[in-house]
Amino acid sequence: MILRVLVASRDKATQLAVQTKLQQLNCLPDFNNYLVYVLTNLKMEDEATRSMSGLILKNNIRMYDIPLQPEHMEYIKHECLQAVGDSSPQIRATVGILITTIASNIGLHNWPQLLPSLCEMLDNQDYNMCEGAFSVVQKICEDSAKILDHRPLKTMITKFLEYFKHSSPVIRSHAIACVNQFIINRSQALMLNIDSLIENLLDVPSDDDPSVRMNVCHALVGLVRDRLDLMMPHMPQIIGLILLYSLDADENVALQACEFWLSLGKQRNCRNILSPILSHWSQFLFAEYTETDIVLRKGDVDEDDEEPDRQQDISPRFHMSLVHGISNELDEDPDEDWDLAWNLRKCSASALDIISNIFGEECLPFLLPILNETLFHQEWVIKESGVLALGAIAEGCMQGLIQHLPELIPYLISCLSDEKPLVRSITCWTLMRFPKWVLNQLHDQYLKSLIEELLKCILDSNKRVQEAACSAFATLEEEASTQLVPYLENMLKTFVLAVSKYQQRNRRTMYDVVGLLAESVGHHMNKPQYIDILMPPLMDKWNLVKDDDADLIYLLECLSRIATALQSSFLPYCDSVYRKGIFHY
Repeated sequence: MILRVLVASRDKATQLAVQTKLQQLNCLPDFNNYLVYVLTNLKMEDEATRSMSGLILKNNIRMYDIPLQPEHMEYIKHECLQAVGDSSPQIRATVGILITTIASNIGLHNWPQLLPSLCEMLDNQDYNMCEGAFSVVQKICEDSAKILDHRPLKTMITKFLEYFKHSSPVIRSHAIACVNQFIINRSQALMLNIDSLIENLLDVPSDDDPSVRMNVCHALVGLVRDRLDLMMPHMPQIIGLILLYSLDADENVALQACEFWLSLGKQRNCRNILSPILSHWSQFLFAEYTETDIVLRKGDVDEDDEEPDRQQDISPRFHMSLVHGISNELDEDPDEDWDLAWNLRKCSASALDIISNIFGEECLPFLLPILNETLFHQEWVIKESGVLALGAIAEGCMQGLIQHLPELIPYLISCLSDEKPLVRSITCWTLMRFPKWVLNQLHDQYLKSLIEELLKCILDSNKRVQEAACSAFATLEEEASTQLVPYLENMLKTFVLAVSKYQQRNRRTMYDVVGLLAESVGHHMNKPQYIDILMPPLMDKWNLVKDDDADLIYLLECLSRIATALQSSFLPYCDSVYRKGIFHY
């Protein structure tokens, strides 16, 4: 009967009936024993059925408040350990999940034979046994590293280091990943073996497996962050290895290598370490969009402004996130899954930002030739990487860049009309790394054309460009203040048109931009011609927005800032705003 239920559980049409049957079976005192028996012993059954049995057992152990009878738990634990080396990778993985669930549920101290048994299996000549045991040990290290540090860990660390040179890349990767957990937690047992650890890490620079190389980088990033002092004797070799991995064909390896520069840049003696290789490292930090990035960010989609926003696109955001800074570009996708949002391109830009702030214009002799090559490249992805890099070094290298800005700023302004939306969006950000310089020049030289082109981007048919242009205007409004007064009419006409054009996410952003403009120019907005442009469209939106619409709070904040600027001229609108505002609160 149990087997029939397990097989039927994979059929969507019968799942409700299966759930009912499983609840009935859970009342049987031996049901969990049968489940583990199916998982570990019925090798004639297909893997999916056996694996399903183990996952149901895992859920029973994790979710039910009443603990299993001691004899049942002992039986389950025994059977799991016997199946660690099953010939099926799927079954080994399920057994590993089940073991770590039990260990987490009852505590490692209540399963004292677990770690000794697993460590013994690591020495087994049977690959399946060794790999299965290492998989479980890695999960335990991830979940319980702090607990393990209070147990006899020195022997385990030594064993892990030995397996750095195992013939199987899977086992090499497991071994390094296990050690990495103790780097994170600054384990005393690992610190006693730090020289051996670093030597072993440096012995695998040309490993064929990318997961091994990535875990090596991950280890070095952790060490440079937490124990740089212990790495100093090995630093020349480590730097050489990271330079090698920075060019790795696997993006995940290159990303981890880039994380090393990011972590090193936050250390006090970074300058002394990087000075000898300053001419080398900079070339690795010009990262381009990958094909995957382009797809995820709809880089080849020119027009999407008529597409309704997804619900996750319009979740509440703090309006002040508009304001400038390198973190704004690196967090350009605030609602994306972080694993998708953080990539080699963004990590490289962050590293450039941090390290250029340390070295200042000393970087420029090495960076300018690369910038010159990338900024004016015919391939748009290379051009985009140059624009991003220029923005990343703007703060740190400003003094050295000033002499080049009369050429660079007009070129960047021209990039605002590039045919590729990702070039237009990054150019909006990079230009706002130089607002003070632009504002200190004659307005007709740069500011006028900059505002004109940014206003075109405000009405762009691509939502990402719209958002980038809004962020750029928020920065410009803060920096320029009343210098924007001569351009108020065109700005207001464009902004109200954008409010009617935008989808919900960018419309909320535009409310912030309008409110910030009112704060920046103050009473200069209090003129009939400006009020006639701005207030009727906004009040139309106000009268149409429903009381339970989340847009209301954004629009209310916008209107409150406008009210301060317009002073008594806002009186005709007070009654309507006051009534709906009071009702909302």
